[in-house]
Order: sequence, then C-alpha cells, then structure tokens
Amino acid sequence: MSKKVLVVGGGMTGLSAAYYLQKAGIETELVEKSDHLGGKISTIHKDGFTIERGPDSFLARKTSMLKLAEEVGMSEHVVKNATGTAYILAKGRLNRMPQGSHMGIPTRRRPLLKSSLFSPAGKGRALLEPYQRLRLKKEDEALGLFLRRRLGNQVVENAVEPLLSGIYAGDIDQLSMDATFPQFKELTKEHGSLVRGLKETGAVPRQKRNNSKPSAFRAFAGGLSSFVEAIHAQLKPGTVQLSVGVDHIEKKEEGYHVLMSNGEVKHADDIILAVPAPAAAKMLAQYDWVEPLKQMKATSVANIAMAFDQSAIKKDIDGTGFVVARTSDEYRITACTWTHKKWAHAAPEGKALLRCYIGKPGDEEVVDKTDKEIEDIVLRDLGKIMDITDQPDFSVVTRWHDGMPQYSVGHKERLTKLEHYMKKDVPGVQLAGAYYYGIGLPDCINQGKAAAKRIIER
Repeated sequence: MSKKVLVVGGGMTGLSAAYYLQKAGIETELVEKSDHLGGKISTIHKDGFTIERGPDSFLARKTSMLKLAEEVGMSEHVVKNATGTAYILAKGRLNRMPQGSHMGIPTRRRPLLKSSLFSPAGKGRALLEPYQRLRLKKEDEALGLFLRRRLGNQVVENAVEPLLSGIYAGDIDQLSMDATFPQFKELTKEHGSLVRGLKETGAVPRQKRNNSKPSAFRAFAGGLSSFVEAIHAQLKPGTVQLSVGVDHIEKKEEGYHVLMSNGEVKHADDIILAVPAPAAAKMLAQYDWVEPLKQMKATSVANIAMAFDQSAIKKDIDGTGFVVARTSDEYRITACTWTHKKWAHAAPEGKALLRCYIGKPGDEEVVDKTDKEIEDIVLRDLGKIMDITDQPDFSVVTRWHDGMPQYSVGHKERLTKLEHYMKKDVPGVQLAGAYYYGIGLPDCINQGKAAAKRIIER
C-alpha cells in the first residue's frame, strides 16, 4: 500500500516539502487555509512598478533557494541587488555603517574610530572586545545581553540592534542566542574574541573600491510570486487545495484522520505541519505537551510601499536604504528601503519606490492605524530625513498581524522536548517552517526539504 502524505500550509516550507515528496514519487496533497500559496510572499504589479508586500529577496549564500529555482526553471530570472551605502538613523542624522561591519558588529579599528555612530567612550568600549574575558554560558541566553557584554551598549543599540530588528522585528534582549546566531558564541569560544573570529573566518566580505559591499541578495525579475507560481506548476494537478484548513488531527492504528474546516475527513500516513505554532497547537489540542506552541509569541509589523516621481525626492541620498536605531524614538518608522535603487526591476525610469516599515516592541498598535494614518506617519518621518513634501502617486500598505515569530531564550530546548513527545505520541507528524528552525526563505526551503527527506527515507 502506497504511503500518503498531507502537507498543511502552502508557504515556502509547505510548497518545498510537497515538491520534493512528489518528485520522489510519494502521493502528496497540500492544503492551505487562505486563497493563495506563498505565505507572506505577495507581489503586486502596478503602473510599471513591481512591489513586494512581504519578503523582497533572499540570501544568496544560503543556496537552497537558488538550487530549487534551477530545478523549477527559474534560474534565468534570478537578479542581483544593486549595492550601495547602508545607513543607520541615529543621533538625528543618517550615519554610514562603518566599513568592515558584520551585522553591525565593527571589525576594523579605523572605520570604528571615524564613525559618527558612537561616542569616544562607546568606541573605546568596543575596541576592548578582543581583551574581554570569555564568560561564555553553557545554557542559552539573550542575544542582546551577550553582545552588550562583549561590545558595550552603544554598539548594540546604535548598530547591531537596528539591523537585527530588521530580521526578527523583536527585542534582541529577549531573543535566543542559540536559535538566532549560535555562531557568535562558537566564534568567541574558538578565537577568544567575537571580532577576531569574524575576521579570521572571513565572515566579513571585502568591500569594493567604491566602498559598497558585494551583492548578497537575490530576487526574481518578475517578483517572488513568480517563483511560487513556478513551484506550484511542478505539482501534480489536483493535489493542491486552497481555502480549507485543518481543525483537528487524530492518531489511528492505520495512520491519521484529519478533520478539515469544511467538514471533510482526510487520511494520511504522514503529516507535515508547515504552519504557525499556535495553529499547530490547535490541530493537536488533545495533547498537553503543545502548551509551548500556544505560548510562542510573534510581533505585528506593517510596511508601506510608496511610488513617487524622482523629482519629488529633494534630498536624494547615495545608498540603498537605512535602518532606525531604537534610541531615535522621535521616529516611528523602523527602516526604509530605496527599492528603486536596490532592484532595477522595481520601478520605471524616472520613478522612485520607497518601502518603509513600522511596528516594533512598544509601538505595535501603529500597525492597526488606517492606511492614510500610516502614510501620514511615514511621510512625516521621511520629510525630516529626505525632504519629501509631495504626496505619493500611490501607496500600498501591508499588515502582518503576529507575523514575525520570536525565538525567545530557550527556544531550541523547548523544540527538542516537543519533538520527543511528538515521536512518542504522533510519530508521523512533523513541524516545519519559520516558527521553528529559521525564518528566512532558504531556511524555510531547507526545513521543507528535510521534512520530506525524513519521510522518503522511512
């Protein structure tokens, strides 16, 4: 009797899992409760602009997405980002990121000393990092606390935190070290210094003569949704069901009975839950060990893409965008990408596309303001920075309620315990996706592929 697999969730993780399972010849069905595939991936084409409402790119060094793109015939549509100066808004001005920085961590002495981001005392504290006692903890700890101990508060608050919050949209003094950047602890242990470890392992790429960093990100000329469509086209007709979710999963002797939101009951031998943790907890509500899934937190964020004529930007800046230090609490935006400079396909000639982000710990209620209120807040901030006084030709606001999972301290340990109970009570059910083992698109593909591989090998 052939094995039947049900993949729940049609984001990048679920799509990848379904693709690799079907490629191996295993009968696989994918169900998605919304009316579209791709999860947070959503591309809009309007008036010659290509606008991403969710993620806009992926890291090239994490090769799983490039490999999958090749398999589904999308390699020729992959484009590199244009590089340029990145800025941090702190102390009321845009400051250049010091050359030789890695995730905001300065690794070169001279650029650090010349930087306007830090006071003399802050620079001196950072320069002491290679001479700090190791004081490494065996147990998990907060990423922010580790970095403050190594580099001092100024480097963390004015450089590291703004960049990392762009990835996790959370409080780095709550984020798990082991679940986000375990390599920082390993490098520090191996080299006796985090800065020395970053330099000696080549983590900081050499910059070009124009001081720009090598292109690190990739996208698709037709937008990320074109990649989702390409994967979907590879799946067997009739094996994807939209607008239907899973209410309950019950273990039976012959496999699993899955009660769907439309009243249908499906049978599966294996199930991959590529869904947020709270949703997975509801599907397995009869087990008391799902409590950590219920408690896993996520922050709410929003972004607004605004189209302008380039003449509207009076104070044009040579770069691809900026992030905002949390110490700059007079601003409500957390970052701004000059998308038309970063991606050649994003805007028509003579036009500008700015994408700004709002929503942070302590200011999540801004996400629920009206589109007009969000536009006014963002234009007010941009007016201070870029002297933009015109109204945009149009704007697109996107809200992600509870959209950014937070890997709080102890995250990996909690997942290990969950896996133990799941192997005992529901051995054919797996968790995969951004809530669990990495939030980037390649991370999600890796998790989908790994879940599929475990089923294939069994």
